[in-house]
Amino acid sequence: MSVLAAIAVLALLIVVHELGHFMAARLQGIHANRFSVGFGPVLVKYQGPETEYAIRAFPLGGFVGFPDDDPDSTIPPDDPNLLRNRPILDRAIVISAGVIANLIFAYFLLVAQVGFVGVPELNYQPGVQVPELTSEVNSAASKAGIKPGDVILAVDGKSLGTDKEAITSLMREIQTHPNQPLDLTLQRNDQTLHLTVTPESGKDGKGQVGVRLAANGKIVRQRVNNIVDVFAIAAKDYQKITILTAQGLGLLVTNFQETSGQLAGPVKIVEIGANIAKSDAAALFNFAALISINLAIINILPLPALDGGQLAFLLIEGLRGKPLPTKIQDGVMQTGLMLLLGLGIFLIIKDTTNLEGIQQFFK
Repeated sequence: MSVLAAIAVLALLIVVHELGHFMAARLQGIHANRFSVGFGPVLVKYQGPETEYAIRAFPLGGFVGFPDDDPDSTIPPDDPNLLRNRPILDRAIVISAGVIANLIFAYFLLVAQVGFVGVPELNYQPGVQVPELTSEVNSAASKAGIKPGDVILAVDGKSLGTDKEAITSLMREIQTHPNQPLDLTLQRNDQTLHLTVTPESGKDGKGQVGVRLAANGKIVRQRVNNIVDVFAIAAKDYQKITILTAQGLGLLVTNFQETSGQLAGPVKIVEIGANIAKSDAAALFNFAALISINLAIINILPLPALDGGQLAFLLIEGLRGKPLPTKIQDGVMQTGLMLLLGLGIFLIIKDTTNLEGIQQFFK
């Protein structure tokens, strides 16, 4: 059920994005003849008076189709309500509406989170959690026998404490002891274990073991009854998520070699969402808001096959006074689409092979 909940979140965000495009077109009287969630073969469809609504086989996105280039369309080529015949501003509104819809939806998800579920506060418990290991099979943590779900209580006999500084203390010990053994005291379920891990020296000379760390504790949610405070807190959370997302994207661009391993595809996103749904279903609001903002920021990038790429074509058209030749636009967009699909398939394979159950199968 947790996996289905995560898939439902992704599907909902795709629908919201495509609804943005669709409604922006319809409200301006622009013809739209297809509304699809996913790509590839049609699984289920419904033919409305003007629009075909469909769910397709590969859930890597979705699209709104326009009859402009449909050879079966009976609409005259000079119809003023075809998308290509509209002014640049009208087309820009349609193209950017999906991004705007995701951004607005993310904010109201956070409003719902604060208003109906409450503001999460962590009741700290001893130690630091290890939610997951990195994808490196031979990482220092993997060699030492550390497993996802372990709680590190002490390093070389020194307790990590019961506050937010525990992670900082653990990271300091790991980073300042490259190639030096550290004795860890772990809690695994109801067992207390003692393991020795030797941090590997990274490119910056600091020690690293190949784990993701998280504060150990139980989440307690405080209800917010003042409606003004609900919107204010949601706005603050929204700003924080947006800034962190933009910073992460900036690091990916400027330091691709170091951060490319953190790229995740649909399988990894579903896995993370499923874990969240299993441990704290109420946090799915935050998860959905985070993914929605990510979708918006990525889609607005000026890359082929993304909304930002189409906006870039409109900008060029505005500067030139006429659009680029159709062959050039189609070639760029098709190449970009193939690259994005290739990246999506690569990430699906990568993330699938890194799933714990799959790794156990091949051992």
